[in-house]
Amino acid sequence: MLQEIMEIPTRAKEFWEVSNKIDLPLNVPYLGMGSSYFATLAFKYMGVEILPEIASEFFNYQTNNKRFLSGVILSQSGRSSEALWCIELFDAYKAITNYPENTLCLSPNMTEYIDLVAGDEQYSSSKTYINTLLALFKGLNFDASNAIKLLENKMKRYEEKGEAMANQVYNLIQNEEIHGIYILGSGPNIATAMQAALILSESTKLDFHGLIMAQYDHGPKETAKNSIVIQIIAKGKSYKRSQNLTKIITASGAHVILVEEPEIEENFSVIHNMVPFNFMAYHLALKLGVTETFMVGGKVTESE
Repeated sequence: MLQEIMEIPTRAKEFWEVSNKIDLPLNVPYLGMGSSYFATLAFKYMGVEILPEIASEFFNYQTNNKRFLSGVILSQSGRSSEALWCIELFDAYKAITNYPENTLCLSPNMTEYIDLVAGDEQYSSSKTYINTLLALFKGLNFDASNAIKLLENKMKRYEEKGEAMANQVYNLIQNEEIHGIYILGSGPNIATAMQAALILSESTKLDFHGLIMAQYDHGPKETAKNSIVIQIIAKGKSYKRSQNLTKIITASGAHVILVEEPEIEENFSVIHNMVPFNFMAYHLALKLGVTETFMVGGKVTESE
């Protein structure tokens, strides 16, 4: 797991340098599950006109037997069952995957695939999540080259931050009656909060909740006392509100941890704010004695 995390900047740089020009469409459905869905959600909140959808719910509840001219289907494994269900909903679709040899890229109505070149990944999505973000940055005409350089330069700091967060959370849950652990994000970092909660829950078997910061402010903040709240901060439209919320819930008895990369603009911070959580998941799992990531039914990637 640690080896996969440490490869993040190398694989990110490789993808950016070797991938050809990518042209992703606007105003069409972008379908995925889990990490693949979260990555597209980040771009919706950057103001990009794409339509992120959870593949299973789109297939079962929103199509009404309708066919679509085009769309984008994301599956890091290339064989996520819910993503594959959606293949026949489109006259033509583009695929984003780490395994182009798998089913997602073999359908005759697949017109183009983007290979994430993240290398093999056996644990929670780390390299593949970052490279999915980069594929979307590149395909939607963002230049992430400086963001990749910053990622390379600051991996050591992100590891130190992740380990420190793991130690802090571990000490709190060992010594206090902690009844909730929340990860909050705003704008593009809503995706970061949800992805962080996913990988931490998978890796540690603790119940992490990823929430939109404003939604937390609209009720769940009443659970602040004896809870842990990890706030993902970025200098955007919600910055002051985040600072005010920190003061309020700290005064109400929450243990607040802040995650922020101040050297990059908000849109690109989705890359850098994510990495400390990868390290946190690794170190916290070690402390808790958790040695397997997928124990309940295995990793959900197989077609059914």
